[in-house]
Amino acid sequence: MNIRVVLLLAPLLLSGCSTISSFSWSKLSPTNWFGSSLELSNNGLSGISATTPLDERILNKTLDGDYRLRKGMSMSGGQMVSYYEAMDGDKVALVFHGNANNRVNRIEVMDKSIQTSTGTHVGTEFSDLYEKAFGVCEVGSDENSGKVVCRSRESRLITYVFSGEWMGPVTIMPSDDKLQHWTISKMIWQSK
Repeated sequence: MNIRVVLLLAPLLLSGCSTISSFSWSKLSPTNWFGSSLELSNNGLSGISATTPLDERILNKTLDGDYRLRKGMSMSGGQMVSYYEAMDGDKVALVFHGNANNRVNRIEVMDKSIQTSTGTHVGTEFSDLYEKAFGVCEVGSDENSGKVVCRSRESRLITYVFSGEWMGPVTIMPSDDKLQHWTISKMIWQSK
């Protein structure tokens, strides 16, 4: 083989190797071929981040019109804030919360087709991500009462809410062996 061809192809081959190491093989799964292309990451949900105005038109465009949006209001820190629920049929698939500046500051994901870059999604078992809860998980409170909330290893801005069977008090963390088959019921991205 001509040495010039080898020298020209070497950078391409080397850059290809580095790309493969960050590739998520779960994206090759047939269940993802026609599913959502939305991905939850440190930057938010695809193009929706802390700089995104909490505006129905902008959210709908980023979501490609795949969901029906409905607006709501709630109290947070003594202030009235807006949120949008993204509906998939009659189920809430996503919730976008706004801050006082009317920018997205929290995204809740309940849609099983949305994944992180490593393939984590609603329905992933605790044992697929963690061996022990100590140091990464805490007992849920308020709307997550009776559940366990764990920090993602992928991003400090993402947490996973695990649900499962537990006969003990909601204020006590289930043992690690009980948590093994609990599954993610919600993924949460928080801007800070």
